[in-house]
Amino acid sequence: MKKEKTLAPDSKLSGRIWFNLFLFNLIGGIAWNLENMYFNTFLYNSVYAGASQEALAGTMAPTTAISRMVALSAITAVLTTFIMGTFSDRLRNRKVFISIGYIVWGAVTALFGFITRDNIAAIFGLTDAVQILTFTVWAVIIMDMLMTFMGSTSNDSAFNAWVTDVTTTSTRPKVETAFLFVGFLAMAIVMGVGSFAQAGTVSYKVFFGGLGLLVVASGIIGLFSLKEPAHKEPKEKNTSYWSDLLYGFRPKVIKENSQLYLILASVCIFNCAFQVFFPYLFVYLQYVILASEANSALLSAFPPSLIIVAVLAVAAIIAGIVVLMKLSDKNKFLGFIPGVILLILGLFILSTGTSLYTLLIGIAPTLIGYLVLTIQLNAATRDFTPPEKTGLFQGIRMIFFVLIPMIVGPAIGDIACRNAGATYTNEYGVETIVPDATMFIYSAVLAILVFIPLLLLKKKGLTRKEN
Repeated sequence: MKKEKTLAPDSKLSGRIWFNLFLFNLIGGIAWNLENMYFNTFLYNSVYAGASQEALAGTMAPTTAISRMVALSAITAVLTTFIMGTFSDRLRNRKVFISIGYIVWGAVTALFGFITRDNIAAIFGLTDAVQILTFTVWAVIIMDMLMTFMGSTSNDSAFNAWVTDVTTTSTRPKVETAFLFVGFLAMAIVMGVGSFAQAGTVSYKVFFGGLGLLVVASGIIGLFSLKEPAHKEPKEKNTSYWSDLLYGFRPKVIKENSQLYLILASVCIFNCAFQVFFPYLFVYLQYVILASEANSALLSAFPPSLIIVAVLAVAAIIAGIVVLMKLSDKNKFLGFIPGVILLILGLFILSTGTSLYTLLIGIAPTLIGYLVLTIQLNAATRDFTPPEKTGLFQGIRMIFFVLIPMIVGPAIGDIACRNAGATYTNEYGVETIVPDATMFIYSAVLAILVFIPLLLLKKKGLTRKEN
């Protein structure tokens, strides 16, 4: 039997590695953005749209449905990453998990658009409006969990471990920076196509189906383009699967990797703050910002001034990222603290009103802080992850990156929105609760807590361990 070629980490990444880094990060980003941004609007614009006031009163509010969907998706993601990350580590076969995983992930995504109230009523033989809406909402939530299972298997556990395997301390900041811009590209693609679905120009069936097939295609390419990474350490054949599964919870392991766990604590709080508003952001933009008569008048009467402010905001974001990244090259802590401060400042600005000018001014510091922190924290997480236990730590990583933030953050956001009591009356005359700008205040207050683990980390040092 011909032995599969492997890749060893090097100070310079090959073109083949860069191709796979780009492909699977881009397509994975498209799939995750599709889920994180448009499953929520799908609930508002398709599932809840046209439902009677009686049906809405008899089931959970849309913001509550979003909160539950995000939380259950997070639980699924973490459990999957623990189980499949450990499994892939024992098999030492990332390629199969990534390629086959992406194929099935895409297929599940493509099927998502077939979830409608009419289809659910026909399948379960329902006639009561409250039951039909409730069953449809839960069908979306369960389907989202299935999609998350496949995404976490292929992307969160296998691909993330593969990235750590093929990179080194010197190449990871470059890779994380590249991932940042690829992430923007993925978001732009999803938003560009998704805007047509959100406006009703393209059906959600076509939207989910088209992007789902794109994910399937990437998995097929991966069968030929991916190579297994070389592992420095031999497999520990004397350890059991369950022992490996619980590895990251051992007090001894936590103590030996205290810097990693402080980084993860920082990530956790940071992501909790972000998840307070992000699941509701696109609904907020559609039903609050763009639906405002004052903002509509601004768009009609003063487009040049808005364009100028938007251009200045983009320029400030780019300049801020470049400056902070250069500062962090000299002193890593100089990338963390200003990033947190800018994030908090931007969130407070966003909470002060719903004007387009407020949005554009507030989004600049918010994005600078968010992006710089994302790059630095992701790179530091990889740096402090023991190279011989990469797959075993993917589940621990997911607890801090996904599970806690996506349960705590959206729940706080739901409370903020429900307490604000903002509503929107749709074209059917039905009143529905919508997100409110106060969610940004809750987010900003939570973000302040990031300073605690970061200051503790400063005492321990941020020296990177060479692999």
